[in-house]
Amino acid sequence: MWLWAALAVAVAVLAVLGAGLRRDPRRLPSPLVGRPTPAFSLPLLNGGVLRSEALRGRVVVVNFWASWCYPACYDEAPHLQRLWDRYGERGVVVVGINIQDTEAGARAFVRRFGQTFPVGRDRTGSIAIDFGVVGVPETYLIDRQGRIVFKHAGAVTEDLLAARIEALLAQGR
Repeated sequence: MWLWAALAVAVAVLAVLGAGLRRDPRRLPSPLVGRPTPAFSLPLLNGGVLRSEALRGRVVVVNFWASWCYPACYDEAPHLQRLWDRYGERGVVVVGINIQDTEAGARAFVRRFGQTFPVGRDRTGSIAIDFGVVGVPETYLIDRQGRIVFKHAGAVTEDLLAARIEALLAQGR
């Protein structure tokens, strides 16, 4: 009798584990949505440091990426630059955070795509950990109060973020 019970428990455990392994953790909702943005200090590739508190009062797009992330990071790079060009003068900040990469790779990527928004390297991975980044690319949208309002795993497009940015800008009028 105990053998059948043990077998039933083992089958149940394997079924639960199997179901969990089929789920892509990047597609799960972020527990950070609705919460304050983790504080960070990002050394920028062009010198200086960007601190999260300096972004308070602005709508912010935070994008985690790597130069080895092909094709997704390469596909989204022009979209992020267009968002910066389109909304930068309206107070929106796009921030690129390079993770698990070399400095040379990061600099070459920024040059290739002509990125003019703030870009830095998360050398220790602590910023990515605080945001709960599972893989690249991942993008977070932050409101003027410093709360994360949206997370997207995978390549973003200008269209995907533009309506959300417009809504956040309208809230501040």
